[in-house]
Order: sequence, then C-alpha cells, then structure tokens
Amino acid sequence: MRVLLLGADGFLGRHVAERLLADPAVQLTALGRSDDADVRFDLADGAPGVLARFLDAVHPGVVINCAGSTRGNARELIRQNTVAVATVCEALRRSAVAARLVQIGCGSEYGPSPAGASTGEDAMPRPGGPYGVSKLAGTEIVLGSGLDAVVLRVFSPVGPGTPTGAPLGRIAEALRRAMQNGEPELKLGGLTAQRDFVDVRDVARAVHAASLSAAQGVVNIGSGRAIRLRDMAAALAHVAGYEGVLHELDEPPGGVPGAHPPYPDGCGLWQQADIRTARDRLGWRPRIALEESLADVWMEAACRV
Repeated sequence: MRVLLLGADGFLGRHVAERLLADPAVQLTALGRSDDADVRFDLADGAPGVLARFLDAVHPGVVINCAGSTRGNARELIRQNTVAVATVCEALRRSAVAARLVQIGCGSEYGPSPAGASTGEDAMPRPGGPYGVSKLAGTEIVLGSGLDAVVLRVFSPVGPGTPTGAPLGRIAEALRRAMQNGEPELKLGGLTAQRDFVDVRDVARAVHAASLSAAQGVVNIGSGRAIRLRDMAAALAHVAGYEGVLHELDEPPGGVPGAHPPYPDGCGLWQQADIRTARDRLGWRPRIALEESLADVWMEAACRV
C-alpha cells in the first residue's frame, strides 16, 4: 500500500510515520515543510494543481493529513488548518488517483462540554476559539468534498515529543527548571481544566487503522476519561522526583483577577471523548497507560538543555 503522509515533521506526523514504517506492507512518502521530508511542500501556500501532479506521480492509495498548526493568530490558523485542507481536497479531486483521505481533526472542534458528559460524534460543534474554528472548517471541507475520507478528532495527545506549548509540555519544562535551580516551590496556573489525554502512539495506531478501514465521517480518538490538569501535574512531579511543593495559582499567569480562566484550546473546564465509534468502526482502543506517557514526557524534558 502506497501512503502519502502530509505534515510528517509535526508532533503527530512523526509518530504516524514511525507506525507506518513498521508495517512492511506500506510504502511511505513523507511530505512536509522541513528538510527531513521526502518532498518539501507547504500546503498553505502551494497550488492544488502542483500537489495533484505529485499525487499522479506517486499514486498513493491513502493520503494522511497530519499537517496544521496549533498556534498563531486567527489568520495564520485559517491558512494552516483550513486553506491547507482545501488544497489537499482540491488536489485529490483533480488527481487521477482514487486515494482515501485520513484527515486529523481535534477535540477543540467541539468546544466546551457539560461537566461529566462524554462527547460523541453527533454532538453539535461549538468551538470556543480561533484554533477550533479553523480545524472545524477543515473538517467540513473534507466531509463535503465527496472524497473517500474519514476525520479523526483527536482530543489531547501526550507522550514523546509533547510540545512545550502544550499544557503538559509547559508543566514539564517548569519542573525541569525548578529542579535545575533547586527551587523548593513551583507555582503553576490554569490547572482546573479537565481534559481527555491520549498517548500519541495510540493516536498513530488509530491513524493506521483508519487508513485500512472503510470508515467515513468523524471518529473520536481519546482515552474516554477526563483528568484534571492539577492531577496530571502532581503525577508528572512524582515521575520527575520533584520533592518541592506544587502551588496552584488562583489565576493563570497574566489572567484577569476574578475572570474566567482562559483556555487556549477554547474547551472550557471539561472535555471527555466518547470513543465507542473508534472501537466499533476501527477496532481501536487506547493501550498505553498514562503513567508511561508521563514518563516519556519527563524523559525528554529532563534531557533538554
């Protein structure tokens, strides 16, 4: 099976590439913006016709789109998460190949959920910020494209390579600095939110399974369990061997006293995925324990100079 992987140089893309390369039946071509990619191409700026000609040359049976951005202003997020997806879909329509598309969406497309509720694929998306809006627009383009396509809405991925801009990456970096400087107390803000964390390697397995399946529409990928960020921070401190005190700030750094704490993902205080569709249609369920994910997050943070 020939697979074209877009966004192979990103957090998710690197793990998806590793998973696909472990399958002897897969012939992988990686496309991205870095020098490590087999082919350099920027989906946000590239023309659909150019990509279509490349598709005709490579002739993949599956195209996996892990490309996108989690940071930037609204205009940049729209370029990377919406325009880029439109480019992929238009290129596939123009191409002579009949490739299946696996698009990586995100839980932020749903926006805030009622505390205690599990969000299913039939929930009405109400993204609470520019990132979720840009990803939802990309999903709608895929669903309306008429292509053989599935969108995996990934909730909060963690594990090896977790970016320092992500909540757990930020906490791990703060722990590293506190331990390096011998600080007896670590002050952290924004820990009241509860999120559905799933190991990035389990996400890669889900992508692999989706590429082999006939599933279409939207499929949630998560752990099915929401965990409070303060509990994640305490667990990460335990893994790191930090003997100081974690002090939770009443408001996140830079927050307005008395205001509702800002959450960059636009998901408010609670998110938890209903993952029954992934089980039923992909034969997938998460395997990697959270303790292993946190140990790997810390291992990379501890080695950072």
